[in-house]
Amino acid sequence: MNIEFTGKTAIVTGAAHGFGRAISVALAERGANVWACDILEDELYETARQCVNAGGTCITRGVDIRDKLAVDAFVAEAIAATDRVDILVNNAGGVLGQIGRPLEDVTPDEWQSIYDVNVRGVFFFAQAVAPSMKTARFGRIVNISSGAGLGISLTGIQAYASAKAAQIGLTRQLAHELGPWGITVNNIAPGFVRSNAATERQWESYGDEGQRALVDRIALKRLGTVEDIAYGVLFFASEHANWITGQVISIDGGK
Repeated sequence: MNIEFTGKTAIVTGAAHGFGRAISVALAERGANVWACDILEDELYETARQCVNAGGTCITRGVDIRDKLAVDAFVAEAIAATDRVDILVNNAGGVLGQIGRPLEDVTPDEWQSIYDVNVRGVFFFAQAVAPSMKTARFGRIVNISSGAGLGISLTGIQAYASAKAAQIGLTRQLAHELGPWGITVNNIAPGFVRSNAATERQWESYGDEGQRALVDRIALKRLGTVEDIAYGVLFFASEHANWITGQVISIDGGK
């Protein structure tokens, strides 16, 4: 199966490290014009460097996905430079440094902030790219949720599990709304991957016994890699997934 994106424009959010960086590099390596964004602007330079080393191109911008005006401006710049956006990967999200606490100790602001970064930003970006994709009668939107959206969160953060489930619901809704224009909307629910500083802290918090227990619950008896998630994105974004929309793939080693 040969997958390539020569001449296509791809936006990747949360691209400063982890999944987002791996996805950006994988798309750039296969010919896509990658536009990568994150609030961590300094780390985006390394993403761009790796994209170039892979033989591709990557434009980076600092964007807060919770800011609709910033999202609209970023998408408008990409369209002005390349005429269209073919692929959108909504990868940005996370727990914002929060840790699991009893329900009664969670503040309204803490609850809302998780929703803003995991659902609000996805909606804003989909909203921004939709007109261009409708005009082209083509588009690929891939949202990155979490196994927490299909079950429970290993972090114990109530808002995170809830927000990722909401993102999956949004994926299915947009698939039906945008389908008549040839736009597919799909979702990847990763299992636990040591992909960034936050997941490293989470992994260390389990201790030796907890780490062994987590791996033992995986059918393949090993943790995955950021590339495993990137390969799922490549498939959903490719011509080989033309008749797949509104779907969720769990890339988690089997549970």
